[in-house]
Amino acid sequence: MNLTLDEALSQGGAGRFQQRLLGIFGLVWAADAMQVIAIGFTVASIAASFGLTVPQALQTGTLFFLGMFAGATLFGRIADRIGRRNVLLLTVGCDAVFGLASVFAPDFWSLMLLRFLTGMAVGGTLPVDYAMMAEFLPPRNRGRWLVWLEGFWAVGTIIIALAAWVAHLAGAAEPWRWIFAVAALPALIGIWLRLWVPESPMYLLRKGDEIAARDVVNRVLSANGARALPSDTRLVVPAAAPVEARLFGPELRNRSLGIFAAWFLVSLSYYGVFVWLPAELAKGGFGFVRGYGFLVLMALAQLPGYALAAHGVESWGRKPTLQIFLLLSAAGCLLFTVAGNPWLVAVSLLLMSFALLGTWGALYAYTPELYPTGLRGTGMGTASAVARVGGLLAPSLMSYVAVRDFGTAIGIFAALLLLAAIGTLFIRAETRNQSIV
Repeated sequence: MNLTLDEALSQGGAGRFQQRLLGIFGLVWAADAMQVIAIGFTVASIAASFGLTVPQALQTGTLFFLGMFAGATLFGRIADRIGRRNVLLLTVGCDAVFGLASVFAPDFWSLMLLRFLTGMAVGGTLPVDYAMMAEFLPPRNRGRWLVWLEGFWAVGTIIIALAAWVAHLAGAAEPWRWIFAVAALPALIGIWLRLWVPESPMYLLRKGDEIAARDVVNRVLSANGARALPSDTRLVVPAAAPVEARLFGPELRNRSLGIFAAWFLVSLSYYGVFVWLPAELAKGGFGFVRGYGFLVLMALAQLPGYALAAHGVESWGRKPTLQIFLLLSAAGCLLFTVAGNPWLVAVSLLLMSFALLGTWGALYAYTPELYPTGLRGTGMGTASAVARVGGLLAPSLMSYVAVRDFGTAIGIFAALLLLAAIGTLFIRAETRNQSIV
């Protein structure tokens, strides 16, 4: 009897094995979120420590995003060639080592180098995590579980906001060192937990190692309380895109253009808002909308965004959910530009936080399903690299526009998010309940 991998995994459903996997990947996902979001929370204290202006201190963020771009471009392709597991162990190890070393940076130049290296590790971890998680999930559970994994980003954001608040209340001399220390801890724990994770069975099957793939599937089924595959069962590769398929080849061009455009524009908008907003609120904010307390509230608003996205990708479909959250994100930005009082400002910022993180959840659920196994790591890596270009441009755009009019900058992001929603019309594929190949 022949079974595809999705058919075999469906016999055990999404159970204890996937729960453990979600916890392990989620821990490091939260750590990566903490490293990224720390940029906005550390820039003012880095400037004070080394006698710099805030735009000069933001170079640590620029180098971090440059490292993420390099890591996403490099490690996604490597994962398609040497396996997901090896790359995950390498990247999470580098994340912990270089992230912790940042705490003890003696000067600004050393700090920038360490942030670049940390960014490379984070950039390599993000796309491979998602490609691998997708390959352990049966079709009917895949979208919801991938959004749940993305939901750990909100957990990391909340932790880093609380860490910054505590450092501020405690009067720490150099708060950025405390924040980077907190950000490095989950990755340190994650190194050992990752040793439990087996290689992706889809990767093994694509490489022709059916016996190893079967062993991994039986391990999943056993953990979920299901019976092992009968001895006469053979795992087979389902019909796939042609071997010569490329990201921008005739078969995949439209979906690649549409999804990569969305990644770029969402990243530019998200980091444009959240790299500058902590400093903006900390120094005075908008009426009562100020300080670390409101930043924690904004981080909490991300959780229902993920919850609705997790429901939407399974109930409405991947593409409609992504489009709805893009339009909500644009509406939040537009509301900010016309807000005439602090209450409307607060509502607009909470809507932005809610909708932008729901958008990320839909993007991460949708993207890995758009590509076959041989291109999944490359596709996710390219999407992540494109997003890092947006992250690189965001501080420059904000330093040019926001110092003149913060509202105008947010209005630009409203237009970009609307453009991203239009760009998704190029993607003529809905992957809900579809097998990955």
